[in-house]
Amino acid sequence: MKRVMILGQPGSGKSTLAVWLGQLTGLPVVHIDRIHHMPGWVERPKPEKIVLAMAEQAKDRWIMEGGLSATYPNRMDRADTIIWLDLPLGLRVRRVVWRTLRFYGTTRPDMQDDCPEGFHWDFFKWIWDTRRTGRQGPARVLASAGPEKALFHLKSPKDVRNFQFRIKTEFDPLHSTRDSTT
Repeated sequence: MKRVMILGQPGSGKSTLAVWLGQLTGLPVVHIDRIHHMPGWVERPKPEKIVLAMAEQAKDRWIMEGGLSATYPNRMDRADTIIWLDLPLGLRVRRVVWRTLRFYGTTRPDMQDDCPEGFHWDFFKWIWDTRRTGRQGPARVLASAGPEKALFHLKSPKDVRNFQFRIKTEFDPLHSTRDSTT
């Protein structure tokens, strides 16, 4: 595991999983939201976003979480592990509300500087409007990935916990069930 692509809709836990996985593996974490926005919630021009994302994807080691579908083909080609967090809409909305309350008026660690969290109803409307179409990109990525890729389609919090246990067991020798003589 050297290059990990994490996909999912808002509130699915992409940032949380990426940070956890980064701490476990030592891989650097790239949050696409930091590329997408400039300070003050100003959207970066798309050509600039693509250049920045492609520069990160060209590196040897990374965990990249988030969208920017224009860079999916390259990111998928470079990734050795692809994780799709495909959690239910109700759970995702509750998580977005909770993180908004938790960070209200401040900037989340996975966001660009000076992007204070707040209730933006257009964002909630977008979550609702893309509840089905937002699954199409990640579904295509997983369907078109080659057999050499480690693919994970996680559909529930239990799936995520099971994934974390599996990965922790692989990376933590104290919890490993592998034979240490091989």
